[in-house]
Amino acid sequence: MARRLRFNGTDSKNGSCPAIHEDLDSGQVIVQGEQLTDLEDLAQLRHFGPADAAVVVPRELIVNHGPKEIDRVPKLIDLAEFRRLFETFEHTAWRLETRKGYSSDREDPTYAEFVETGGITLDYDDEWSQNIRTQTEAGKTIGRVRIVDQQPTTGQLFLLTDAPRNAAAGEDMRYLWRSDAEAQRLPAEDFWIFDSRLIVLLNFDDDDVLHDVEVITEPAEVLRYCQVRDAAMHHAVPYDQFAAQLSANG
Repeated sequence: MARRLRFNGTDSKNGSCPAIHEDLDSGQVIVQGEQLTDLEDLAQLRHFGPADAAVVVPRELIVNHGPKEIDRVPKLIDLAEFRRLFETFEHTAWRLETRKGYSSDREDPTYAEFVETGGITLDYDDEWSQNIRTQTEAGKTIGRVRIVDQQPTTGQLFLLTDAPRNAAAGEDMRYLWRSDAEAQRLPAEDFWIFDSRLIVLLNFDDDDVLHDVEVITEPAEVLRYCQVRDAAMHHAVPYDQFAAQLSANG
């Protein structure tokens, strides 16, 4: 069975080696670099077995992109502090949504309306929309990419129907098929990026209930999530275009 590898980073300016990847299941680190082949150099290596390979990488690669801790100690914030971030961020807020559904959506009265009728009475002046308009009118940028299964779930279709409300408030709403997300090795994580310096992980339980909110500020980790954002934005399409594709496919 193939490993599930995550690209941690590279200091290369053109996307080639050296690079570091991490095994998501075992935590092992894979270092990619120029192979050491000189026999005199190899003879100086201790414990070098016949099946081993040695590679040469800049010290900066390990410092910048290697794991800093064996186990990261989560820094948690409460929901009130999390909500304040949507008022205090300076220029950009962006989210990746990866789940099949959310408990908070199912508790919304419009969810029952959607299940019954296939439509939603959109509230363009709810609290969220009011704040997003305030932020975007101040020149800030807000957006998200939602990942959808090939057979969309009810929860995913509900959010697609609700997307015009987000867009009307000023959000850049985009969608991406899960198969395309997996092809790009995007993580199955829900998170916000604020000002390209602060990552907020949204951790859910098996019932799709938000369990806790974790903040990450370590620069290499922030960079990795920003790279995920860039890849997701590159491959995703605007919500209305995605809805048209879905309708055309029946």
